[in-house]
Amino acid sequence: MFGRVGLRLDEQDVRQTMGLRIDEAVAHWWHRFPWAGPSPSEVADAITARVVELVSAEGRPMPGALEAVARCARWGLAVGVCSGSAELVMAAALARLGIESQVAAWHSAQSELYGKPHPACYLTTAAALGVEPLECLAVEDSFNGAVSAKAARMRVVVVPEPATRDSPRWGFCDAQLASLEAFDASLLERLSSGRG
Repeated sequence: MFGRVGLRLDEQDVRQTMGLRIDEAVAHWWHRFPWAGPSPSEVADAITARVVELVSAEGRPMPGALEAVARCARWGLAVGVCSGSAELVMAAALARLGIESQVAAWHSAQSELYGKPHPACYLTTAAALGVEPLECLAVEDSFNGAVSAKAARMRVVVVPEPATRDSPRWGFCDAQLASLEAFDASLLERLSSGRG
């Protein structure tokens, strides 16, 4: 959609707004490179519609994600999903993965005044789960999301994309995994005991 308004973004550009709500990401690029034609909200709506279409048809979980959700259920942990994605995208993803019944609460930053990295979305999700933020463990794949969870005073496990995995900026997270396949009982025990 950005190409239709004359904006060419490369992977590094896209990483700048990863984890932001789509309206905030579009506004970021519009303020840097204003375009004529569709409004930022029209562009955001078009991107959301396309993402819903793609997720519904082709969406795949991160390696180990479904197993991590199943492990949490076996351990008696309530699972919530907190996302900067629009509610329509979240609903499509949960349906595509078939995990709606395993998720006790899900919340989109779309309904918050501020999206990630502001902590509001995580605080609302914790409240919906009936769990204090200090008792929550957030699993994130974006810098903005990890900052959001940490600002909410949660423990944070980050699973960054390979291109950013070696960045020192993840140092504030409680644990870093190459894959959710490594999300196991020993990790949970270390984090629960404060050993990180």
